Amino acid sequence: MGFRFSFVLIWLVVLLINGIRAARKWDYEPLSITSTTSDESLILFKMKIVRIRRGEYGISANVKWNFDTTNETMIEASAYRSISGEDNDYKVLPWSLPKQPFYQYLNTYYKDVIMKNFAHCTNIPVFKDKFEPPWPKKTYIGDKCVIDGDGLPEIAPPGYYKIVFAGSGPDQPSWSFAAVVKLTIRIF
Repeated sequence: MGFRFSFVLIWLVVLLINGIRAARKWDYEPLSITSTTSDESLILFKMKIVRIRRGEYGISANVKWNFDTTNETMIEASAYRSISGEDNDYKVLPWSLPKQPFYQYLNTYYKDVIMKNFAHCTNIPVFKDKFEPPWPKKTYIGDKCVIDGDGLPEIAPPGYYKIVFAGSGPDQPSWSFAAVVKLTIRIF
């Protein structure tokens, strides 16, 4: 009897330890997503928020990418937080990406965050080591993408978050997209 009890207790401890993993402590609801482009024939975003089931939302997107990137193609991202969600209440966060070459971005943030959160629901390029140019000119499609939070902060205070990505380059279109999400604390 003592051996069985000890064996069961050991298995329970192993299962509990295995179940304790670092995970995001927040949930989100996308509220809006918008985009701009200086030339729709070279890059065009069509994005929308979709309801997957009660309390779960994702993003579906169609991005027509029809221009060649170069070493001078630049990308940057800014992150803002607001307690109220009012436009004049947003404050810049340190999670912003400074303006950097597109290929540098692909080998860092894109690889560490974008691929982990969107490769399962899109046809974006996926690579293991270092990205080898050129960036493919094609239509990228995302279907009901839900962000798992891989590569993002595990803990974030509740509130409204605005993320703005922007790209530009010599003889290239300027483009941007912005998403606003509401973060709440995950209880379980």
